[in-house]
Amino acid sequence: MTGQGGAERWEVSNQVPVLAGYDAFAADPVLPGIVAAFGADWARERLHEAGRTVGSADVQELAYLANRYAPELKAFDRFGNRIDEIAFHPAWHELMGLAIGQETHALAWNRPEPGAQVARAALQYLWYGAESGICCPISMTYAAVPVLKQDAALWRQWGSLVTSNRYDPRQGPAHLKTGATVGTAMTETQGGSDLRQTQTVAEDNRDGTWSLHGRKWFFSVPHSDVFLTLARTDEGISCFVVPGWLPDGARNGVAIQRLKDKVGNRSNASSEVEFRGAIGHLIGEPGRGIRTGLSMNHNSRLDIAAASSGLMRMAVSLAAHHAQHRRAFQKALIDQPIMQNVLADIAIEAEAAAWLAFRLFAALDRQEASGSERLLARVGAPIAKYWITRRAPAVVTEALECHGGNGFIEENPMARLYREAPLNAIWEGSGNVICLDVLRSLARGEGAVDVLRAELMAAAGADRRYDAALKRLEGALPEMMRNEGQARRLTEKLALMLQGSLLLRFAPGAVADAFIATRLDGGWSGQFGDLPTMVDAAALARRAVPAV
Repeated sequence: MTGQGGAERWEVSNQVPVLAGYDAFAADPVLPGIVAAFGADWARERLHEAGRTVGSADVQELAYLANRYAPELKAFDRFGNRIDEIAFHPAWHELMGLAIGQETHALAWNRPEPGAQVARAALQYLWYGAESGICCPISMTYAAVPVLKQDAALWRQWGSLVTSNRYDPRQGPAHLKTGATVGTAMTETQGGSDLRQTQTVAEDNRDGTWSLHGRKWFFSVPHSDVFLTLARTDEGISCFVVPGWLPDGARNGVAIQRLKDKVGNRSNASSEVEFRGAIGHLIGEPGRGIRTGLSMNHNSRLDIAAASSGLMRMAVSLAAHHAQHRRAFQKALIDQPIMQNVLADIAIEAEAAAWLAFRLFAALDRQEASGSERLLARVGAPIAKYWITRRAPAVVTEALECHGGNGFIEENPMARLYREAPLNAIWEGSGNVICLDVLRSLARGEGAVDVLRAELMAAAGADRRYDAALKRLEGALPEMMRNEGQARRLTEKLALMLQGSLLLRFAPGAVADAFIATRLDGGWSGQFGDLPTMVDAAALARRAVPAV
């Protein structure tokens, strides 16, 4: 402290420089290797561009502003006319423009070549760590494409808009737009995840359109240009494509009741809505609406797994960066053995998550040529979605604690990651729903167990501990598959074994060894920072520090 003119002046010291002005793709110790392993190297230049964008100070400030100033509902104009518009901070629109301009929503559909699904998921992974809120409409737009393609007329109307790399923030009819986003409105109060309880009804207008009446409890992105929803017809629950606005510019019978005041994902608008004769178009077979939407649901679950992996990576990067620069007890945090153990452990968790998510996107890339890859993607999606989203909050909490009190303030991006981390475990089916899906897939999907076994056997013989864990799983699998109460345990075991297999085949030996020693060799507490002494935690911790 020094005095000058009677005033006290404190010198700020031992603070950490902001992690900004770097290439988040190049600095990731895992993602470039994944891209190379799964045939997406052709997208490397685009991924470097995205990495520089999300690693910039400008995007960090935009993300802060978009969350600080949440969207607001403008139900009426100043004359009392119902308009149901959502007002966003300009930062939201700027972020959407950047991400859509890099085809984060549509690269896989616009460049359908080997590795395209992996390349697009890598964009989502990078952007999710920077600002998760915008990734909700981007992910839904990506996942909706297979559904929209089921109807040639609807695809002609919407296809070029939902795959456009020009973000158009205007809320109005399709013919005035240069790009469009897609939303979904499925959940109702009485049913929740049980979509068979849908009460919204659709009346046939006898002109190729239907009028929808009902209420949806959770409609994320209600300002979407077009959305998918479920409603009852005489044949049963059916799927409908509903434009947000009518050709004359009027809102399409969608009255927004209120916006949700959410724990996280605050930059994104989520709502409760009432359909008041909203005009929609039937897509898929009448009475089979839940099945029609399964292709979107499947892609969404995979996207969620990749997104949560990106969230974990950003949390680990921030923690490792902090530990490298912050000093306590006469040395840098990253030089202290107990901190090295924690950082190494959460870095291993993030790496295992990324390999699992992207392996399934690689299977999605190969599904047209391989029935086994198609089946692996189907049965693997809920496994990855469940386990990665369950581990994300634990990783983020530990990464926040590495910062101490500095991590628990809103000016630090760790606070936003912390509030965001639980969301993906709920989105597209909470834990119990997802694990029951795994159980059903294994019991009813012909060959499902075989494709998982083949994927696990690909690493057999590489590590005796892995082989022993595989043998234990084989012995326990029949009983777990017979018992619904064991669905979570079954899903966890499968996820850990799949991750172990992938790390043995693709990751550095030190990473695979540490993962197997803790997660597969027995006695794992599920907590972080208990790597055994045979693991070089110091090297793994320093590997997690992003190169700026």
